[in-house]
Amino acid sequence: MNALLVLPLVVPLLTAIAAFLAGRSLRLQRALGVAGAAAHLGAALALLAVVIERGILVSTIGGWPAPFGITLVADLLSAIMVAVAALIGCAVSVYAVATLDERREAFGFYALFHVLLLGVCGAFLSGDVFNFYVWFEVMLIASFVLLSLGGERPQLEGAIKYVTLNLLSSSLFLTAVGILYGKMGTLSFADLARKLGDLHEPELTLTLAVLFLAAFGIKAAVFPLFFWLPASYHTPPVAVSAILSGLLTKVGVYALLRVFTLLFLQDVGFTHRLILVIAALTMVTGVLGAACQGELRRILAFHIVSQIGYMIMGLGLFSRLALAGSVFYLVHHILVKTNLFLISGLAHRYGGSFELARLGGLYRARPFLAALFLVPAMSLAGVPPLSGFAAKLALVRAGLELESHLVVATALAVSLLTLFSMTKIWAEAFWAPACEQEPASADPRATRLAMVPAVGLALLTILLGLAPQPLLDLALAAADQLLDPEVYARAVLGEAR
Repeated sequence: MNALLVLPLVVPLLTAIAAFLAGRSLRLQRALGVAGAAAHLGAALALLAVVIERGILVSTIGGWPAPFGITLVADLLSAIMVAVAALIGCAVSVYAVATLDERREAFGFYALFHVLLLGVCGAFLSGDVFNFYVWFEVMLIASFVLLSLGGERPQLEGAIKYVTLNLLSSSLFLTAVGILYGKMGTLSFADLARKLGDLHEPELTLTLAVLFLAAFGIKAAVFPLFFWLPASYHTPPVAVSAILSGLLTKVGVYALLRVFTLLFLQDVGFTHRLILVIAALTMVTGVLGAACQGELRRILAFHIVSQIGYMIMGLGLFSRLALAGSVFYLVHHILVKTNLFLISGLAHRYGGSFELARLGGLYRARPFLAALFLVPAMSLAGVPPLSGFAAKLALVRAGLELESHLVVATALAVSLLTLFSMTKIWAEAFWAPACEQEPASADPRATRLAMVPAVGLALLTILLGLAPQPLLDLALAAADQLLDPEVYARAVLGEAR
């Protein structure tokens, strides 16, 4: 068993158990939450470094070889996603210590937080479809409890909408898994990649592809299956909103990338063109929804939907540069969107509200916070020299190379509307005169601690914009692996090159 593959799962599991056993000692829970997140980040970065150096890593559980046993697999895409998830977990754990109320901490926030990280990383490293489903359910349970933690009415309403739609997704997923196993006799990604290629039943293959597209489309919040997200992500505490916005929908995008580059390649002209149409519609509906909102976190939630369109645009175009653009965009968006939610919480601490009409004067009162907001906001809109510009440039170039002019025009127009939404937040919350209401009281020490992860993520956004080539090279290498399923199959099944 390869310890590096197991550590990103063992560390959050042990941390969750320890935080649960800590009982009513909130100080110990906080220390365990942050220390566990830091250890998880170290394990994830070590895994990424080894995958870059040695190639795809495979570990079988219990001595049962693939395709018969449970297999953990880390290719470049998996390793990148695990590393970014661990980074966000580390940032949000620090922010939670600074901002979360003691009542929610006492209800087991830190244990649930690490169970969520366990489910996310388990999904990224799963080598078979059924265990992919299992990790999705671990993630769903943890995220549902985190959404409803505290029991406030808006939270419960948002959590019920969230879990209802995601249970529908799980039902579709499990139905597809049952049909797939009944026909193919295996659920190993590597084994399925070969057997589905030899299956000459286009109607069945297309039905399975559409089932998986619907199941993962709900989890990724693509058009027209996205409405659960803006109804729920603005209701919990900011630390919960931040981790959910950064990671949950990206697991759905990762799932789409995995199955539509590895399994369903029999009718690319139909399936990937359908994905491209969905990508364009997702961009447009998300950004129009954001433009209509007046509450800070609801604007950001609708922008999650819009930006998912860019991530699956690369999959729909299905070229080397397009897939690399999707991988780059995933990393960029996880950093930026998480940071925007963290900054929204800081704005709330200083201004006393998430409603734009009740905020104002933050630029004059807190100029550093205003500058901190501009970095991820402009990056989200694709303004150079930030990470969003490099990510969108790769996708636009790929679209132009394939002469997909309509989707490129849509992507550029949506970027302008995204810029409009961000300037709307700037104008009302930061530039407008201060409201007469009393600002919320903010503990200076806690606020300074909460600034640390926001500053760190902003610096990473600037760094990726000024020096995008290392990540782009890594994304291109990941795209090469995705475009050659045989490399994945040989590594998992233990075959020599």
